[in-house]
Amino acid sequence: MADETQVDQPAADAPSGGRLAGRGGTLAIAVVVLAAIIGFFVWRSSGRQSTDDAQVDGHITQVSSRVGGPILKLHVKDNQFIEAGALIVEIDPRDYQVAVDRARAELADAQANAAAATSGIPITEVSTATGTRSASGGLEEAQAGVGIAESQIDASRAQLVAAQAHQREREATATRTARDVERLKGLVAKEEIPQQQYDAAVAAADAARAAADASKSDVLAAQAAIGVAEQRARQSRGTAAQAQAAVQATRSAPQQLKVTQARAAMAEARVKQAESALAQAEMNLDRTRVTAPASGVINKKSVEVGQVIQPGQPLVALVSQDDLWVTANFKETQLKDLRPGQQATVSVDAVGKDFDAHVDSIAPATGARFSLLPPENATGNYVKVVQRVPVKIVIEPGQDPEHRLRPGMSATPTVRTSSK
Repeated sequence: MADETQVDQPAADAPSGGRLAGRGGTLAIAVVVLAAIIGFFVWRSSGRQSTDDAQVDGHITQVSSRVGGPILKLHVKDNQFIEAGALIVEIDPRDYQVAVDRARAELADAQANAAAATSGIPITEVSTATGTRSASGGLEEAQAGVGIAESQIDASRAQLVAAQAHQREREATATRTARDVERLKGLVAKEEIPQQQYDAAVAAADAARAAADASKSDVLAAQAAIGVAEQRARQSRGTAAQAQAAVQATRSAPQQLKVTQARAAMAEARVKQAESALAQAEMNLDRTRVTAPASGVINKKSVEVGQVIQPGQPLVALVSQDDLWVTANFKETQLKDLRPGQQATVSVDAVGKDFDAHVDSIAPATGARFSLLPPENATGNYVKVVQRVPVKIVIEPGQDPEHRLRPGMSATPTVRTSSK
């Protein structure tokens, strides 16, 4: 019995040893496969750089108006796509239309004054020639001088009437603007109106008073011209002694001609000034219609119909959907092999797909240097912190026809730094 037990024992242990050997071989194969997989991914990642500190960026334009006034119509709403040139806001144009009409009237007045001043040049030239002929003492020349002097009197009186009317108009304007200043002075003290509006009223009052004072000199000049013309008429009707006096008067004729020409040039300058004022008024009228500078989606609408806006006040934000890129903040230790032009892949969680892209450029400084308060270490207690540098990665066009990408979305770019 003891011999049979000794013979049968090894036979019973044989299957258990075979199972252990089989398990060891399977484990060894699994270890080899796992090592191969890990080695493959290590080999693949050795030529790539990736970061999850990245987001989608795009052009966001703050649309504002160059003129102020109440909002008359609002043609857009939030999250609405519009084309370039589409109308966004209409500002009440009535005040600007009045400014255009006033500028046109002032231009017409300046053109009339220029025509009158220009017509005086040939009259002065004829007067000079007549004075030269009167030096010979001829009676016919003296009579011709009388006719010329009378025409000068009529022209000077017409200029005097026009100058007096212009003076009354400017005095009325000065009085009105001064009253506006007095009325607004109390309002600005109570902060019921902006200081800018009060300053504009003061400037307008000063300009109106200056124009009124200038018009007085025009009246005096016209009165003086009438006196000169009447004096010439009396001299022409006299005797030979009066003709001799006319000869003396003709000595100043060239200077008088220069004065007349200077007045004509000044009148032409006023015409150009009025034309510029009209052009500015027309531009301001056109600016009451605010249009989109580019195609995009409307967002952050901050105005409503009836609201009074100021020049430069943001109205809406226009987000472009065509030119998008990714700003990736790579660690400085990852920049060794990064170069502009390298191919990249961008994964966006919100879209659920990868986009082909390429490295466009690398920022000239770290992100910390562009912060509001850049880090400063002058104490000597320096601790090295790995910095991040923004890298612009441009997404290849045509990959987002549905415009699902949005600026600000999180992204994970992977740059291929080698040909692996």
